[in-house]
Amino acid sequence: MGTKTIGVREDVYERLRARKRDDESFTDLMDRLLDESKVDWREGFGTLDEDDAAELEELVKQSRERLNEGLATRQQNALKELSDLDERENANETA
Repeated sequence: MGTKTIGVREDVYERLRARKRDDESFTDLMDRLLDESKVDWREGFGTLDEDDAAELEELVKQSRERLNEGLATRQQNALKELSDLDERENANETA
């Protein structure tokens, strides 16, 4: 695998050097630090208090209701347009 040269400020280099173990390279150090910084998406679960959770649940419920109403309206409009089109086609066929 190839290597890349990167520039870092001197203060950052000193901070990295201070965290580097005797038996590791800077690449090993950065790899270790990056692995340590991975966030597990599950860690945030259960952190809402009851009031915030209830508020969020209500907002989601309202959002779903608005979505359902919008979908129902669009469906009704589409059915009416199809019905009107069908009526016009039938009228043209009988004329």
